[in-house]
Amino acid sequence: MEKQNVHYRDLGLSNTKEMFSKAMAGKYAIPAYNFNNLEQLQAIVTACVETNSPVIIQVSKGARSYANETMLRCMAMGAVQMAREAGSNIPICLHLDHGDTFELCKSCVDSGFSSVMIDGSHLPFEENVALAKKVAEYAHQFDVSVEAELGVLAGIEDEVSAEHSTYTKPEEVEEFVKKTGVDSLAISIGTSHGAFKFKAGQPVPPLRFDILEECEKRIPGFPIVLHGASSVVQEYVALINQYGGNLAGAVGIPEDQLRRAAASAVCKINIDSDGRLAVTAKIREYFAKDPKEFDPRKYLGEARKELVKLVKHKNETVLGSAGKA
Repeated sequence: MEKQNVHYRDLGLSNTKEMFSKAMAGKYAIPAYNFNNLEQLQAIVTACVETNSPVIIQVSKGARSYANETMLRCMAMGAVQMAREAGSNIPICLHLDHGDTFELCKSCVDSGFSSVMIDGSHLPFEENVALAKKVAEYAHQFDVSVEAELGVLAGIEDEVSAEHSTYTKPEEVEEFVKKTGVDSLAISIGTSHGAFKFKAGQPVPPLRFDILEECEKRIPGFPIVLHGASSVVQEYVALINQYGGNLAGAVGIPEDQLRRAAASAVCKINIDSDGRLAVTAKIREYFAKDPKEFDPRKYLGEARKELVKLVKHKNETVLGSAGKA
């Protein structure tokens, strides 16, 4: 059977335009949470409904393929319906995180995504511009938001891997935004992907707010995005290690630095590793305490409950998005 193109509005989804302009005016950031399965999605939507926060639910190329693209679209539609039936009208955006080709971005636009990211940050400047422009021109025909990236984040997460980070050059942002026509820009100011962002036992280097401020000056009022912004909650790292895991030296971005970023032109903050850690910590703890249990609803239910708690905390005390829907 031939696949039918679907527009995101038919699924009840929102793009990021209004979300970002409100976040910019209100000095907070929209949370962008990665999910891979039903329980993670339920937890994210539940927590955002309960805190009355707008939300970007996002998937990587790998997560989309893991879920199956048709199933994923139905899950996103179900997430919106679940929020509406709970009496909530929070805007929900479905976003592709780190799209690596025009074809993948086009496929996501055609299957109901309301926002896509094209990541050409590893390419020479002009090639990155050309690729981002091509994606923006296609996506904008369907009112789909486009995010691009300048500068390279270190770390590993799904298909994204880089040994060394390269800070964004503020002198390039103006030309990039003007030439590509994208709607938001991810920059590199010292965050990184994964749970091992910095060397354990050494002070965490502060984020380069000077670069962020210079970018803000050059593209005033333009939405900026922070990737790799998990705090790597130490309580979860300790639980995982206590119950048989081996995450020695997992360190993330201090929450006070993220609060400061959220009050700037940073309109979207991506959080993936913290959600993974919360889920894994609770599952490990459950199995250790009840080794006879084999009903997935029991241990996944505990994981889901913990993820709700984490997302509410992020919305209320880190990103400032609670009550802003």
